[in-house]
Amino acid sequence: MELLLKYFPELDKNQLLALHQLRAIYEAFNEKVNLISRKDIQHIYLHHVLHSLTLTKFIQWNHKCSVLDLGTGGGFPAIPLAIYYPEVSFTAIDGTGKKIKVVREVAEALQLKNIEAKHLRAEDCKDKYHFVVSRAVTTLNQLCILSKPLIRKDSVTALPNGVIAYKGGNITEEIKEIKSKAYYEIWNIRDRFPEDYFDEKYLIYLQLH
Repeated sequence: MELLLKYFPELDKNQLLALHQLRAIYEAFNEKVNLISRKDIQHIYLHHVLHSLTLTKFIQWNHKCSVLDLGTGGGFPAIPLAIYYPEVSFTAIDGTGKKIKVVREVAEALQLKNIEAKHLRAEDCKDKYHFVVSRAVTTLNQLCILSKPLIRKDSVTALPNGVIAYKGGNITEEIKEIKSKAYYEIWNIRDRFPEDYFDEKYLIYLQLH
C-alpha cells in the first residue's frame, strides 16, 4: 500500500479502502481457485495492483469511456482500474468461468458498480468499446486480430481508440509482426515507475483503425 500512496497521492479514502481490501480478498479466493502463484500473492500490490495502475500515468480516461479487459484472469488490470476510474465503464471477459466468478465476487465485495464480468471468449463478444486492455494474454498480432472488431469508431479522448497491451521482456519480434497492421507506441513503465520490478515492462498502444 505504501507504493500506491507514493505514486497515487490523489486517491480518496474510498479508493484506498478498496485497494487495501484487495490482498485479503485475493488471498481468500486463491485458496479455492489458483489465480496468483503463492509466491506472487506476497507481492500482490507491486506485481498486480500497481502494475495494473501504471496505465493511468500514460493515458487519461473520462466518464464517456468504455473499456474491455480481454482475458482478465482474476481481474487484472480491470479491478484496480475500476477502483481508480469510478466514472469509467469496464467490462472484463475471460474464457474460464471460475475466474470470472471470482471477478464478480471481488467487484461485489468492493461494491464496484462500474464493472461487469462476463464468461466469454473475445471471438464471441458482440459489444464494442473505446479501448481494449490486455495483460499477458496473447501476442500483439493475435491481440490485434481479436480486438479489431471490438473497437468503437467514435473517440471520446485525445488519444484515438485502440488497444493497450501490458507486455514484458523482449518485444522486438512481436513488434515486427504488427508493424504493417497498426500504428503503435511503446510506453516504458520504468520511465514513470522506477521500481526494479518494472525493468523491461511496457505498455504497447495500438491504433487499429
